[in-house]
Amino acid sequence: SPKAVVLVATIRALRHHGGAKKEEYNTPNLDFIKKGFCNLEKHIENIRKFNIEPVVSINAFSNDSKEEIDFIIEHCKKLGVQAVVSEGWAKGGKGTTNLAEAVVKVVEANKSNFKPLYNWKSPVVEKIETIAKEIYGAKAVNFDKKALLNLKRIERLGFSDFAICMAKTQKSFSDNEFLIGRPENFTVTVREIQIAAGAKFIIPILGAMMRMPGLP
Repeated sequence: SPKAVVLVATIRALRHHGGAKKEEYNTPNLDFIKKGFCNLEKHIENIRKFNIEPVVSINAFSNDSKEEIDFIIEHCKKLGVQAVVSEGWAKGGKGTTNLAEAVVKVVEANKSNFKPLYNWKSPVVEKIETIAKEIYGAKAVNFDKKALLNLKRIERLGFSDFAICMAKTQKSFSDNEFLIGRPENFTVTVREIQIAAGAKFIIPILGAMMRMPGLP
């Protein structure tokens, strides 16, 4: 039962979610951070859905401005979350001391009481829809023909009580990488569903995404 979550954020990623173009990712711009903060806020909300308290780790880069960092720390504080600058890459262990202390503080506060998002015994479709709606913020889930055939196979094999491991783009809460920030009123599409029988995972594959090649 986890007692805390370290949510790693970068200024660069928040500029992206605030509408920055690729050539602007490394240029300080508070306006992009203000617009992109909604993405980080949604991640914080998602962690709390599991009754766990997060600590935000701002992974430091040389082109992060103090103004941008201060904005994130202050707005996380308004949400009741501590945000800490992590300089592990530049300073090793010394650069992560403040982060470690913040995590210990959350653990010792003993406010986390982990609960799963769904019951593993629930129908597969219901579990997928719960993740899509609660975590991604989708309004609905579409199942392609192949995915519907996969669902029948899963039921026939008796694998309906497996955990769900969603596969989709990491660039957006949706299955469309171009929907940045905190998209709303969108639909995700499950194009197929694979089974990892040994691990007891069901793997819905969302949208046009490519999975990494892996060994057997």
